[in-house]
Amino acid sequence: GKVWTILDENGRQNVKEVKKAAKLTDKDLYAALGWLAREGKVAMEEVEKDIFISLS
Repeated sequence: GKVWTILDENGRQNVKEVKKAAKLTDKDLYAALGWLAREGKVAMEEVEKDIFISLS
């Protein structure tokens, strides 16, 4: 979907950047990230107070 495509095209991004690019609500964004994480397709990393997401 949208989130995977954004990460594929742009690489590692923080949650705010992905949300803005995907134009999703918080609920839909976190549902998409949860699904991708469950499938092992994304990696999440916390740096200071930001969460960065990238494709695995």
